[in-house]
Amino acid sequence: MHKVAPQIQQAITIPIIHIADATVTDLQAKQIKKVALLGTTYTMTQDFYKQRVIDQGIDVLIPDEAAIYELNRIIFDELCHGVIKETSKATFLRAIQDLQKQGAEGVILGCTEIGLLIEQTDVDLPVFDTTLIYAKAAVELALS
Repeated sequence: MHKVAPQIQQAITIPIIHIADATVTDLQAKQIKKVALLGTTYTMTQDFYKQRVIDQGIDVLIPDEAAIYELNRIIFDELCHGVIKETSKATFLRAIQDLQKQGAEGVILGCTEIGLLIEQTDVDLPVFDTTLIYAKAAVELALS
């Protein structure tokens, strides 16, 4: 959805909360300078999310090509269908560990379904669950 947010914003008069912008606010609050980004292939490789984070001075790390493929497969073939597997959780945790070794100071769960597998208690790095971040930003905007 956020890939087309600029086009939608041009067509309407009410504000759109871009999920990447809301996430950047939380990253900046924790003084994160380098972050791991997990999500669908599109989220990890295209600029609609990643570049918005980079533009705010935060380096974005993504997994290697094989891991991107496998994480995307898990999201679409399992999580979107309510299938939760320990082996898939282990795959996500390996990806996070690899990116932590590359200097990631936090991890963005850049797809709403990843929170079904990964929680803060699973990882040593700060976890930025975009589902929660986005919901909080929406409530704050509604109440302001």
